[in-house]
Amino acid sequence: MNAQNEKCVVIIDEGLPIGIIANTAAILGITLGMKMPDVVGADASDLDGNKHMGIIKFPVPVLKGNKKQIKELRLKLFSDEYDDLTVVDFSDLAQGCKTYEEFTDKMAACTEDNLSYLGIAVCGDKKKVNKLTGNLPLLR
Repeated sequence: MNAQNEKCVVIIDEGLPIGIIANTAAILGITLGMKMPDVVGADASDLDGNKHMGIIKFPVPVLKGNKKQIKELRLKLFSDEYDDLTVVDFSDLAQGCKTYEEFTDKMAACTEDNLSYLGIAVCGDKKKVNKLTGNLPLLR
């Protein structure tokens, strides 16, 4: 990923309880790390010689939205115009499952109309990401 021409953002429903916001951010980040391992830097050592695992090489702003905004954004991201972006979503369906098998079974039986997104992460061309998310404020 070229940090000058590409961007990565996370958008989370600001109306969620703080614990669900944190869980959503963690899940989106873990999945992005798996899909984009080249953006994680090498491990580092402190002055005492203790090792610290590498972290992402560039900032990832966490933005706030509401259920409607996130749903509309996710629907746009299904279009051919944005198929070159990396998109990770986390829905109420996924959050309510206790196992991955339960998640995949329920997802296979669910339509898009029945999903409510808690958050999404979008990475790729900076202009496209800004076009989609530039009007969203930081989650604070």
